[in-house]
Amino acid sequence: MKIIAAIAMVFFLAKGCGNETAKDMQTAQIEYTANTRGFFQKLMVNNGVLSKSEDRNSDARAEAINLSKEQSQELIVAFQEINLEDLSDYKAPTEKRFYDGAAIGKLKITYQGKTYESQEFDHGNPPVEIEKFVDKLQSFAKAE
Repeated sequence: MKIIAAIAMVFFLAKGCGNETAKDMQTAQIEYTANTRGFFQKLMVNNGVLSKSEDRNSDARAEAINLSKEQSQELIVAFQEINLEDLSDYKAPTEKRFYDGAAIGKLKITYQGKTYESQEFDHGNPPVEIEKFVDKLQSFAKAE
């Protein structure tokens, strides 16, 4: 009987931790921008809604995309893998943005009252540490 109670308690606690993380992800404000002279893209995630804008002068024309539960969960898993304290130290794997070979990408995350920003990197080729997360954002924006 004690074993069953212990297993039930472990299951209950594990499930509670997952919900706490999901709640924390919902409080985060995520902004990804990519731009060059002739291209602009801004993706923002806040409370399970992805906003996509291609107008650099106004957020008023942003397209709102409601993320499904599966998409939100995939984003949460990728978000958990990012060490926010080290975000500004991640190095870009390529430098095509220096000669207009790629748009300039940047990730900005506001989480628990603190803002974390990445260094600039080539759009489509982010640092390895945030690649999964940025690729998920891009794929959800393209899916709609």
